[in-house]
Amino acid sequence: MSTSEMKSAEIGWRDYLLPPLHPEGPGFVAIFALGALILWWIWTPLGLVGLALTIWCFFFFRDPDRVTPTRPGLVVSPADGTVQLIGPAVPPLELGIGTEPMLRVSVFMSVFDCHVNRAPIAGAVIKDEYTPGKFLNATLDKASEDNERQALVIRTADGRDFAVVQIAGLVARRIRCDVREGQHVLTGQRFGMIRFGSRLDVYLPKGVAPLVVVGQKAVAGETVLADMNSDETMREGEVR
Repeated sequence: MSTSEMKSAEIGWRDYLLPPLHPEGPGFVAIFALGALILWWIWTPLGLVGLALTIWCFFFFRDPDRVTPTRPGLVVSPADGTVQLIGPAVPPLELGIGTEPMLRVSVFMSVFDCHVNRAPIAGAVIKDEYTPGKFLNATLDKASEDNERQALVIRTADGRDFAVVQIAGLVARRIRCDVREGQHVLTGQRFGMIRFGSRLDVYLPKGVAPLVVVGQKAVAGETVLADMNSDETMREGEVR
């Protein structure tokens, strides 16, 4: 193995075991670590539980770089997780993009997934809207309407509107969105995160078919959800 290959392998293992953290991460990791020390002082088995939770907290806030495909027209997943729902749904009314159903792709993030969210498509943010609500299980379809959420409308260069909605889940208590109306985003650009366990919905404009299937694992910024320049019909899949 050459020196460059050894260095690349070393960096790969380092990023896997000690990935970079989201800016919110260090503070939470410190709190969990302090709690683990206190529990260890009280009773060693409790300290081991605290240590496990500290490690979980560290990896929850991981923020690894992703390799985003840059071909024009590709729509990527905004979240790590499982494609949970695909089907027609009316986008959040507060976004003002109509009451006609659009194809919605929902990606559910468990508490073990990376929770940094990324823009599904490049364009201008023409609307951002926060809506308070409940904290129902994010796997439920009605969570799209009832739960706390932060919604964006991204308009592409050719004038098509995409909606991406961050939805709080059963244990999620904070949605963070770092972009606002008037800003431009790149495909795969980081734009926020949700703590802890939640869901992202992407509403596709008319004529754009999903290229993923329910149950498929998605990687934020990398997995292609759809291709605006393709006439391929909606895909089907099965567990094998």
